[in-house]
Amino acid sequence: MKIAIEAQRIFRANKHGMDFVVLETIRELQKIDHTNEYYIIVKPGDDRCIEDSINFRVIELACPSYPLWEQLALPRLIRKIQPDILHCTSNTAPLWCNCAMVLTLHDIIYLEKRNSRSKSLYQEFGFHYRKYIVPRILKKCKKIISVSNYECKRIAQHLNISNDRLAAIYNGYSQYFKPQEINFSIVNKYINQKDFLFFLGNTDPKKNTPRLLKAYSIYINESTIKRPLLIADLSENHIDKILKEENIEHIKPYIFISGYIPNTDLPMIYNAAFALLYPSLRESFGIPMLESMACGTPIIAGNISAMPEIAGQGAILVDPYNSENIATSIIHLENDLTLYHKQVKYGLERVKSFSWNSAAHQLLTIYNQNC
Repeated sequence: MKIAIEAQRIFRANKHGMDFVVLETIRELQKIDHTNEYYIIVKPGDDRCIEDSINFRVIELACPSYPLWEQLALPRLIRKIQPDILHCTSNTAPLWCNCAMVLTLHDIIYLEKRNSRSKSLYQEFGFHYRKYIVPRILKKCKKIISVSNYECKRIAQHLNISNDRLAAIYNGYSQYFKPQEINFSIVNKYINQKDFLFFLGNTDPKKNTPRLLKAYSIYINESTIKRPLLIADLSENHIDKILKEENIEHIKPYIFISGYIPNTDLPMIYNAAFALLYPSLRESFGIPMLESMACGTPIIAGNISAMPEIAGQGAILVDPYNSENIATSIIHLENDLTLYHKQVKYGLERVKSFSWNSAAHQLLTIYNQNC
């Protein structure tokens, strides 16, 4: 087969969840499939993280904006390549394409009712772009892949998709996320001590940052240890605004704001952390939960959407709408050493159920069935 994979963003320096999903899957496909012919289509960027191999060709396709890249430049290139399948990996796809399509639909949050607008214009535009494109392309896709059974059920219910057209393929985690001796030269770039609480946020309302900060303020008031909180992927101005709105500005001295943490440094941050706080309002998967558990660091995650499915019922699951519940769980984990070690052991065992190798084998089966 000739297989084209849309991987537009993987060459950008500051990668996020969906970028790593397609990048790691492609790397595994390169290892296991030496028969089919692959065309990996990317936008030029600073981080050339994959290279050509015997049956894999990387094609850099330049275009000034994502919609133009996807709706004009990509279909034009596909007409030249003439693949048997085009796999679009990041929720959307061309409205007009002359070959069979497989779509990875990570979530349909943008089709569900929301209580507030996105905090950034970029995210707000992306919200409306996906909301327009997704319902119009699904009939053109031979197979729709999502990342959890929870999300597949949501897609089937909201978009009236039959189960035979849906497939759940779990994400994996990179093998450099593992327990290791702490390198403080890396950790100290972001925070000056270990055993801190770690929160990976962004401006998306689903990350639940206001309630998380409110929970942290309750924790600070009640804990005798008062561990600092390291926050990644949020600006100081954004955090200051929330602290003021929630009237909890007194906790600011305990907060460290790192900005973006590259994937090369994240394993050390997880290893140095006491726990990962992940009380999201909505997740289709949640790769950071796997990464943290793989490093031997317990998680405190939301008890809704796909988080229980991925973290498992043995993890510490909280009501993400209840700041008191979040704070109480942090303090319980802090005060009960037996519970802490139990969570470490549980997480290391739980992540054995997830791998990029398994994801790539399942994806290859879908390619073979839908050519």
